[in-house]
Amino acid sequence: MKKFDVAVIGGGPGGYVAAIRLNQYKINTVVFERERIGGVCLNHGCVPTKSLVKVAEVYDEFQSSKKFGISVENISLDYQKVWQRKNEIVEQLVSGVEFIFQKRKIPVQKETVNKISKEDEHFLIHTEDQVYQAKILIIATGSSWKELPNIKTDNENVLSSRSILQMQKLPKKLVVIGGGVIGCEFASIYHRMGVKVEIVEFLPALLNNEDKEVSRRLQMAMKRTGIKIHLKTSVQRWQKIKDGIQLELSNGKKLTTEKVLLSVGRKPIFDIKTENFNLIFDREAILIDDQMRTNMQNIYAIGDVTAKSMLAHTASKQAILACDDIYRKLKEKQIETVHLDYHNIPNCTFTKPEIGSIGLTEDQAKKIYQKILVGKFPFAANGKALGMSDTFGFVKTVINAETKEILGAQIIGPQATELIAQIAALMGSKAKLDDIKKIVFAHPTLSETIMEAFEDAENLAIHKL
Repeated sequence: MKKFDVAVIGGGPGGYVAAIRLNQYKINTVVFERERIGGVCLNHGCVPTKSLVKVAEVYDEFQSSKKFGISVENISLDYQKVWQRKNEIVEQLVSGVEFIFQKRKIPVQKETVNKISKEDEHFLIHTEDQVYQAKILIIATGSSWKELPNIKTDNENVLSSRSILQMQKLPKKLVVIGGGVIGCEFASIYHRMGVKVEIVEFLPALLNNEDKEVSRRLQMAMKRTGIKIHLKTSVQRWQKIKDGIQLELSNGKKLTTEKVLLSVGRKPIFDIKTENFNLIFDREAILIDDQMRTNMQNIYAIGDVTAKSMLAHTASKQAILACDDIYRKLKEKQIETVHLDYHNIPNCTFTKPEIGSIGLTEDQAKKIYQKILVGKFPFAANGKALGMSDTFGFVKTVINAETKEILGAQIIGPQATELIAQIAALMGSKAKLDDIKKIVFAHPTLSETIMEAFEDAENLAIHKL
């Protein structure tokens, strides 16, 4: 029986980061991952999707190149090559992480964990053929796409966010069921590649958890480009017909399409049998404390299986904090205890226009604080955005009027997913409005919109009427 100090179950952006950090701490660790290191994010989600985002951006810019004084004739998109490029990027990144594991001699067991049992002060991890022993467990089993009672994915007609990335030919038409982050991203990607796209969303707004004004702006932008949106609408049933797939909507309309993407959220996965111990769940998610500890001593849980924030960067940060706690425990070292503030984790949506947000929205802040300050600055008044010919959108900042603490921010527009990191750094360092006044923002850059949005909270933005 092979024995380890720590066993990490799951090799996604939580699990593999945990294994590397524990190795850096000289803690004997094994990872169980039945597929490839990197999990959904690197192999079937964030990374391959963003490679498609770039293609959509380039193709879109070529088609509108005349406004830059550039004439390009006979533009075409070879999706087979796009698909191959996506796979090459995934392979490069994943093989790079695998190389780190090889160089650091971190063992990866490509086996399915069927059962975990507790035996005295240790845990036994049972796979199909082997049993392993560990003092401490980190559960990082991730999540999977949700389905609807009346609509299931078949990976041919009704696709999941995973199987759509295996599609080697662009459909003429795509209906996206679900107007959340994943649904809107795929809608934006494929529409810019020339696919006719419609979104069916049960709730009254796209990206319903975002700031209302941001949601409205995204809807406006999508409609302008030709994406049809059905809000407050559900799909009652679907059937295969001669010309493709027919969907019957709750508003009485019928849509005919070539492919359907079912994108109605994700759910935590933990389907491993436990013996001689019980974990506490909140519905499907494993409950944890602020150091990622479960109710069972020496068992931690990180990533989507905790449903705290189903983002890869959340999983990675949870992994680091869990490893710090294990380091203190096994090595008896005193290092700073950091508490993860889930409100201050940035959200990024790679639509056209991009969206980045963090902290509280204006409406959320009004419900908690008596007085708030709201600053807003449009990209249309920013020199860099004008030069890029990409001026749709704005930066909004939300501030506590009494303490001048930054409560949140929302960005919709060019490079919003990069710009939000600046505000995340400010919030993470507890910067207040007066601290931001001491910062010099370079000119001409898009980041000046952040400066002016903060200035606008006190009606002092120079370039805003």
